[in-house]
Parts: sequence; structure tokens; C-alpha cells
Amino acid sequence: MIEPHAPAPPAPAPPFSGPARLPVRPGTGRYLVLAGAFVCAACGLVYELELVALASYLMGDSVTQASVVLSVMVFAMGIGSLAAKRLRRHAAIGFGAIEAVLALVGGCSAMALYAVFAWTGDWGGMWADGPRCLLVVFSLAMGLLIGAEVPLLMELIQRIRRQDAGGAVADLFAADYVGALVGGLAFPFLLLPLLGQLTGALLTGAVNAVAGGGLVLGLFRRDLTPRGRWLLLVANVAVLGLLASLAALVGDFERAARQAVYGGDVRVALRTGEQEVVLTGGTGGRPLRLFLDGRLRAGGRDERRYHEALVHPAMAGPHARVLILGGGDGLAAREVLRHPGVERVDVVEPDPAVVRLARGDPALARLNAHVYDDPRVRVGTADAFRRLREAAPAAYDVVIEDLPDPDVTSSTKLYALEFYGLARRAMAPGGRLVVHAGPVSSRPRVFWTVESTVRAAGLRTVPYRVTGRESGPAGASRALQDWGFVLAARTAPSLGLDPRTPRPRTLTPTSLTAAARAAARTRVLRLPPSTLVHPRYTG
Repeated sequence: MIEPHAPAPPAPAPPFSGPARLPVRPGTGRYLVLAGAFVCAACGLVYELELVALASYLMGDSVTQASVVLSVMVFAMGIGSLAAKRLRRHAAIGFGAIEAVLALVGGCSAMALYAVFAWTGDWGGMWADGPRCLLVVFSLAMGLLIGAEVPLLMELIQRIRRQDAGGAVADLFAADYVGALVGGLAFPFLLLPLLGQLTGALLTGAVNAVAGGGLVLGLFRRDLTPRGRWLLLVANVAVLGLLASLAALVGDFERAARQAVYGGDVRVALRTGEQEVVLTGGTGGRPLRLFLDGRLRAGGRDERRYHEALVHPAMAGPHARVLILGGGDGLAAREVLRHPGVERVDVVEPDPAVVRLARGDPALARLNAHVYDDPRVRVGTADAFRRLREAAPAAYDVVIEDLPDPDVTSSTKLYALEFYGLARRAMAPGGRLVVHAGPVSSRPRVFWTVESTVRAAGLRTVPYRVTGRESGPAGASRALQDWGFVLAARTAPSLGLDPRTPRPRTLTPTSLTAAARAAARTRVLRLPPSTLVHPRYTG
């Protein structure tokens, strides 16, 4: 209780607590703070892009993943900015602690997410909610920490030399936005191709820790208590030590994680400019499997069933000139060349690494019957959309679309109305188009959207569905899998087989009739077509 004549308690000190005691001139100090803001902003944007890239690779649909990560992070940045108001009296030690935690969380995020993916199974299975929640947790945590940076940096820069708020904001935001530009360009053109996602994230965390800790301990050390300086130094050394240790173990971690995902017989694993390519088996009696970005694209016990169902119904008509979009593994071309009368096969594969594997890997070349040694087969590495735009009208009797599922965002434009319009132009009057449209049982709406889009391009369609056994990575469940296909032509095509060709091992006229009936039972009515400006496969 205050006595009647006792002096009143002192007013609370304002957040701004006087000029900082700097070891350098104020102008140099301001420059160093802005340089620190530049580096930290670059690191922050790398963390964001790394989360988007890794989540898109592991879960697919980059539009959804980018939207979730960026929206959660921007929301959290606002909360972090508000929360940082309480730290303004201790701006120096607060900023140093935040940067140490951000370096640890951001640097380890990629490895943590990949570990959960590798050792808990497919993100689409029973563990799907856990990894997606972890993605949101990382986005939220990094957003909170990044959002707290600017208010604390504003306080530090004002303590060096007071200036009007507008000028201080302009200087700080200029450094922040330019740093974000550098980080945004460094990630796809430097960090990702040279270091990969895991090492790139760890290196970014180390740079973040050095920049944040160095700025506080070097420029504002006189504002810290001896205990505060010691704690901040120990924290940053511990973070750098942990990041360095993890970087040294990245190779072993990737091998162990890859074995957990793909099994123990990985023979080829490489990161191209387009995707991750993994080849397993093919020796010692083990079935060969080709994975692109973690998704099985060829091999296993159902490889022949898939490719025969894709190719043979489309070849039951004129087929002298054939265009295969995708299919760089050569397996679709193998089925095409079984038909007499084929004069030319053009394979358009966007990733040259897949073609090199199909040519040079003994097991894969044996599986595709060495199709690239056949002079009728011509391969080009180009975007399928661009290749169709450049194709002459009526250039092909058969167009085969052997591409990733349509709900993979990078493939959405290849299942758009505009794409099928180009395919229709490239088809001869009696030509046929066949489209791999993804699984029917698990995504019927996607499948029937493909069919609706093909019809909207002016083609008549016959959809059909073929079932098999899933040949996933070792340890994955062997669930029933199916593939949906759409056969199309200018006039109603008949679903049959070429009688002049040796009978496929897995198809008969009766089984094709049953395949059409199986697809018809799943029909979803009145679906609008997908276009470039209104894609309908993602979400």
C-alpha cells in the first residue's frame, strides 16, 4: 500500500530505451542491421519455398500445398508481429533468440518431413493426417518467428539513430524485399540443383544462425548482460553444431529413407532438373520398377497389363504414324512396335534422364525390348503441349498420352480442353487418341472430368477400366489398383484389338467389353471440361 506522502511509482519505461552502445559508427551500424535483415529475409523465403517443394513432391498437387503453406505462414507472420511487441524492450536478445530457433526449425524441417514420409508410409494412407498436420505446424512455427523479426529489427535500427517512422520502414522493408528476391532465386537455381532439399535447408539454417547471432553478439553485445551473451553464444553454437552434424549424415539418411520408401534394392537414384528418378530391382529375379517423384511409373507385375491396355485398343485402326506423349521408358513404344505396318513412332519425353535410363540400363532396356535401337523410333525431349502446337495437321494416325495422373498439378495442362484440341488437329481423319486418365475407383470424378474434356474437344469417346495388383515399394500394402483410359476419335471408336497383331497376353475382346462396362458403372454425370484458365483436377 502506498503511503499518502510517498513518492509516486515511476512510469513504465517506453519501449525505446535510448541509443545503443555500438562498437562502430551509427552509419555502419545501420548498414549492418539492414544487411542482417537482407540475409534473414532471404533465409525466410527459402524456408517457405522448401516447404512448398517438399510437400508438393511428397503429397502432389502443388497448388494446394503452396496455398496451405503460404496462407498459414502469412497468417502466422501477423501473429508473430503482434507477439513481438512484448519483446521490444529486449530487442537485441529477443532477435538473437528468435533467429537461433528459426535456424533450427527451418534447417531441420525438410529432414523431419521426409523422415515422417519415409517411415510412416504413404501420405495418402492411414498416416495422412499426421504428416499434413506436421506441415501446418512447421508453417505456423516459421511464420511466427519470421513475423517477429521486423518489429525487433525496427526497434534495433531506431536505437542506432532515431528517424521518422516512414523512413525507417522504407529502409527496412527495402532490405527485406530484396533479400526475399535473392532467396527466391537462389532456391530453384542454386540450392535445389546443387545441394538438394535436405542439405540446402540445413545450409540455409546455418546462414540464418550466423547472420542473426553475429548481428546481435557483434553489434549489440554491450546491450546484453554477460549471462545473456553467454546463453546466446551457446545456443547458436549448439544450433550450428546440430545442423553441421545432420549435414554430415544427409547421405546416410537419404539412403536409409530411400530404402524405407522403395525397398532395399534401389539401383539408380538421381535428381534431374525435372524430377527424382529411382530404379529398383531388375536383377536377381526381382521385378524392375521405375519411380518418378515417388510414384510408380513402370515395372512390377502389372507393367504389361497397363501398357497393353493403353496401346492395343488405340492401334486397332490405321497406325502407320504414332505419337507417344510421355512414355520415355520405351514400354509403350514396345507395344506399338508389335503391330505390323508401323512406319514411324515419335516419343516425346520431357526428361532426358528417363530416356538415358531406358537406353542404357540393361534391365530397363531388356524390358522395353531395346526399342530405341529401332530406326522407326524417334525420341525428342520436349514439353508435350509445345510439341502438339508445333505438329502439322493430320500428322499422326494414333496419339498415345502416357503421362502422370491428371490431378498432379504439373500435368494438369496436358489434360485440358486446349490440349485435346491440339491433339485433335494433329490426328488424321481416321486417327485415334488414347488417354491414361488415372485410377477410376479412388478418383472417379477426375477420370470422368478427363472424359468430359475430351468430348468437349469434339471427339467421341469410349472409356474403359482395367484392374491389376499394385506393385508399390517394399513394405507398402498390396492393394487392388485400377487404371482408367479414354479412347477417342472423330467418329465413335470401337473398343477392340487388331486381328493382325499377336494376341496381347492380358487382353481379349471379352475383357475389353467388361472393361468398358466397369468404367460405365462409375460414371459421374454433367461434369464441366477442364481448361487452362479453369483447371478442375486439383483441389
